[in-house]
Amino acid sequence: MKLTDLYFELRGDIGYVEKGIAEAVQCDVAELESSSQHLLQAGGKRLRPALALLCGRFGQPKNDALYRLAISLELIHMATLVHDDVIDDSDTRRGQPTVKAKWDNRVAMYTGDFILAKALEQVTTLSNPKIHQQFSRALVEMSIGEIEQLRDLHSWDQTFRNYLRRIKRKTALLIAVSCQLGALSSEVGMKDAHHLYRYGYNLGMAFQITDDILDYTGDAKKMGKPAGSDLLQGNITLPALYTYNHPEHGEKLRQMLEERNGIADEEIIQYITNHGGIQFSREITMKYLNKSRKALEQLPAIRTRDTLYNITQFIEKRNF
Repeated sequence: MKLTDLYFELRGDIGYVEKGIAEAVQCDVAELESSSQHLLQAGGKRLRPALALLCGRFGQPKNDALYRLAISLELIHMATLVHDDVIDDSDTRRGQPTVKAKWDNRVAMYTGDFILAKALEQVTTLSNPKIHQQFSRALVEMSIGEIEQLRDLHSWDQTFRNYLRRIKRKTALLIAVSCQLGALSSEVGMKDAHHLYRYGYNLGMAFQITDDILDYTGDAKKMGKPAGSDLLQGNITLPALYTYNHPEHGEKLRQMLEERNGIADEEIIQYITNHGGIQFSREITMKYLNKSRKALEQLPAIRTRDTLYNITQFIEKRNF
């Protein structure tokens, strides 16, 4: 099952958001529009707008502010992907050439800036100041998360806390804000909006840790990138950190890294996969998913709550 199957009920609303995104990135400069549309046509899970639309169903759904919010959220996510591909020197995403690969780094950076500006343009039409404040906070934190990832590249001295704080900023906050602001855009009360924020935050943490697990265990063809690509680029995630600090397995891993001047290779990736890092990371994922489900229990028992619960189940069983 695909994640999009779980919010099939939103197919009309998601289609409307897709159309809004395509219209938002229209531009008189052909190169900018082509590069933006290229990214859009590569597809994606559309998780953030879907969560905003779902959480809006606890209030007054199908309003213009909610749709504009959903469009903005996906545009922000798209912009970060373009910039990430430049930083990571990635040639493919979702099995398709990246903007960087199809054009060049300069076009990619300006494309990311253009898409981000278009997201902010959508947000300016929303009247609720809370939405503007949370958007701004999320963008600041995401930028800090990106810098922290650069700082921690190839650094085996980082702590679990460093890692968790980084993925909170890079991934979890925007997912949490998607849930919270989807609710606020639909006149959901602050108490329920807070519960939805907690749901989204813990879901986002679990989502990113699962991504980091799949970098070791996932099907390279389905993932659209080679196995172990994060570690090969120096991005040290939870499975590697656990194995490196393990009282029994860590010494061997540290020895392997010393022999290779701190640079990972396929043998190191396999060692981490087979020596506890994956299992430990799955256990942490479950802790976050359980917290996410606990937040849902505080919300009205409507059909949408079941859909949000099913998304946590998908992440628990996700294999690509």
